[in-house]
Amino acid sequence: TVNHDPTSTMLPRTSHLLRRAACRAASMSTEASPMKMILNFSLPHETIYSGAEVSQVILPGEAGEYGVTVNHVPIVSQLQPGVLQIVHEDGSSEPEKYFVAGGYALTHENSVTDVTCPEAVKLDDLDPDAVSKNYEAAKAAFASAEDGSVAQAEAQIEVGTNKAMGAALGLALT
Repeated sequence: TVNHDPTSTMLPRTSHLLRRAACRAASMSTEASPMKMILNFSLPHETIYSGAEVSQVILPGEAGEYGVTVNHVPIVSQLQPGVLQIVHEDGSSEPEKYFVAGGYALTHENSVTDVTCPEAVKLDDLDPDAVSKNYEAAKAAFASAEDGSVAQAEAQIEVGTNKAMGAALGLALT
């Protein structure tokens, strides 16, 4: 019988993998990494930003709020209704805030982030009274709609969107 020591075959393979990883790391350190984050922010009817250099974008992801900066790992995310914040390069001003009704964000390997939303409104342009009234109207429409109907589903979306707008404005809608 021949006694094969598994480490005798594993060691050459492991050292080969380590050499490859070291070569890859060395080549990556010499490649130029992006120094700026680029934002493309679009709606079906308007482009808000195209190729804008920003410091950070904070997004209302479906799995929770997250921030993207230069050299962020690539990610695709569905957005939920909420506040999208843009931190500009100067860093001295408050983040620019938009309420988005949902959408998608795609962060590429080269520090470019594409955001596309069906609708976006500057947070400062939202009227708290109108949001409260729309929320109450949507709740009433939901309550009066037939269970399982399209009207009920549409009202449920309106309730959720108006509740998220209210939260963005600091309103306690119940």
